[in-house]
Amino acid sequence: MGTVYEETFTKPLPAGARLIVRKGQRLAQWQDAKGKTRTAPLTAAGDRIAVEAGTYTAKYRDGSGIARKVTTGCRDKTAAESVLADLERRAVRVKGKILTAAEDRMIDHQDTPLADHVSAYLLKLEAEGTSPVHRANVRRALGRLAADCQFRRLFDLGREALGRWLVAQEKAGMGARTRNTYRAAAVAFCNWCVETSRLLSNPFANVPKAAEDVDQRRQRRALAEDELRRLLDVARRRPLLDAMTVRRGKRQGEAVAVLREETRRRLEWLGRERALIYKTLVLTGLRKGELASLTVGQLVLDADPAYLVLDAADEKNREGSTIPLRADLAADFRQWLADKAKAAQDVPAVAFDRDHRKPGAGAKAKPGGLRGTSYGCRPPPRHYHPMPRSSPCRPGWSESLTGICNGPGFPSGTSGAGRLTFMPCGTPSVPC
Repeated sequence: MGTVYEETFTKPLPAGARLIVRKGQRLAQWQDAKGKTRTAPLTAAGDRIAVEAGTYTAKYRDGSGIARKVTTGCRDKTAAESVLADLERRAVRVKGKILTAAEDRMIDHQDTPLADHVSAYLLKLEAEGTSPVHRANVRRALGRLAADCQFRRLFDLGREALGRWLVAQEKAGMGARTRNTYRAAAVAFCNWCVETSRLLSNPFANVPKAAEDVDQRRQRRALAEDELRRLLDVARRRPLLDAMTVRRGKRQGEAVAVLREETRRRLEWLGRERALIYKTLVLTGLRKGELASLTVGQLVLDADPAYLVLDAADEKNREGSTIPLRADLAADFRQWLADKAKAAQDVPAVAFDRDHRKPGAGAKAKPGGLRGTSYGCRPPPRHYHPMPRSSPCRPGWSESLTGICNGPGFPSGTSGAGRLTFMPCGTPSVPC
């Protein structure tokens, strides 16, 4: 037979409390924030006060015979006894095998707001080391589904509601890939709910995926040889050309502005760095964040072939990589670092002067790198996607591609180069 009671816990003596004795009992007396005089009994040691909880706690044995203590949340004893009766009925149903233990545990989560479950799920993703961007995307997707489909509790989750929402979004013009992103977030969340005994099964498991091959909004293709050559050339000349271009007046649009020699050298250096960044991204398949994490100590330029070491913590798959470098790219790195050391009269600590990492990226955000690089009046970005690091160049590229594909190929069995694909519209920007 269960019981309800007001649980007692201890707290430190309040500031300014004085000790008194009333009817043989030692008490602490103090004034609370509202100026009201309060008293509470002291513990046996006399250094803390004993305080009763404001709500009743139910104590009973569950269907497996294990003693449980559950906070009822009720200030009224009669209401608390009603909660206890419900708990005991559930225990009897489990003991009589009307309910399984898993079903009984699931009931405890049904009245919790869905937002609390989502917060716990996001904490789980953070503990797994997922990126802040991924967690933000998951939070946004689940938040929109909950708002549009009126999901307030776990028992509100249903395949029909999600299916209707996906059909409505398709009619509204949402692409197949975007719809699949929302579906994937919902399925992964419910899989976690099943693993943590919050749900018995995934209600979204059989929701069909949209056919992305049929509804392609972006037709990708590889950069042509001439396009890559022009990309590096424009990247090298753009900072200086942008600064020399007149923005207003009769000579608007002409590159005739007079710059100080110091400014000219700085912009030429920026253009050279930018071209090297682009070339490195093209020939290694590195992502922007991976390139930003590199330090000079991770470049092994005196080996044959030269290579770079990507730490597991900085790679998307968290495995780490050793990526061979083409001979011409390794030579460019040697010259770049030598010029940096000569200009600074010191050995540089990072491969590039700027860092693309967002502020507050954590302890791994090394000084230098790629952050803060200014790209001038950047045109609308294209869609870039680094391809697997498996082949040094796109099949069919000739060795006449100066500065890109005229170096020796990679040894067989190694991985290192990548291929860059993009949307054929506008001027390419930083691959990411």
